[in-house]
Amino acid sequence: MEAAGEDSAGALASLRARCGEFVSVSPDVARQNKPARATITADEMSAEVIDSNPYSRLMALQRMGIVTEYKQIRAKTVAVVGIGGVGSVACEMLARCGIGKVQMYDFDVVELANMNRLFFRPEHAGMSKTDAAVTTLTEINPDVEYESWNMNITTVDGFAEFVDSLTDPDTKKSKVDLVLACVDNYEARHAINQACLELEQTWMESGVSEDAVSGHIQVMIPGSTACFACVPPLVVASGIDEKTLKVRPYGLSQIQAPAVYRPCVTTHCLRPSHSRAAVTTTHITYALFAHAAHP
Repeated sequence: MEAAGEDSAGALASLRARCGEFVSVSPDVARQNKPARATITADEMSAEVIDSNPYSRLMALQRMGIVTEYKQIRAKTVAVVGIGGVGSVACEMLARCGIGKVQMYDFDVVELANMNRLFFRPEHAGMSKTDAAVTTLTEINPDVEYESWNMNITTVDGFAEFVDSLTDPDTKKSKVDLVLACVDNYEARHAINQACLELEQTWMESGVSEDAVSGHIQVMIPGSTACFACVPPLVVASGIDEKTLKVRPYGLSQIQAPAVYRPCVTTHCLRPSHSRAAVTTTHITYALFAHAAHP
């Protein structure tokens, strides 16, 4: 009986050892249990070219004179609205660059159909896109601060919460440096436009055609440029169905640009008298995108 007990104890110890070995080499378990690399503060960022320095290639921009002080990026905050095909890439690039903070907004959840996105994984299915993004981005760069906002900004309550999340409670001004609109619908673009007008916040609007061979980027600076309500993408300003925002914008020419101009009627627009030249230039930009994609 004593020998049998010793054999059983030995077998149990051997099994535990094998399980321990499996846990130590399992990537999934290691990802959960092993702490991420030690965080690096702005003061600790180094231009030293060594394999263990995640910022060595980025700091080279400073050595080449492209930027004056790369460390200043750690004091910047960017809000990304829409964590889909465009937003996920934008968030990942911001994280890899070592931005100070990324605020992410989306109302949707991850589905297996989203696996074509760069960092969504099968185990994220069912999670909100923003929470899933935080999980992956933290693994990519733990130095960055991430905020997850699972919300629909086109609803009354959602819009109010969106504006509050961008507002500094003390100054009542915007607390972010840039807003990136990576959404796929007209209503969300207008909600972002309204929020940024109220806060005098610079933002960038983007869109990709459904065939993924053309797209556009539009910068709005309240008080300096026309707002989105004044100068939306040409396909919308021309009276075409808004769904064509996701379809090829071909067949539109420079000649049409002045014809679709309309004066600003946005309540909070800071520049009610937008120049026709500015409108025309923006529309020509879209026409050029369309021509390049569909000659």
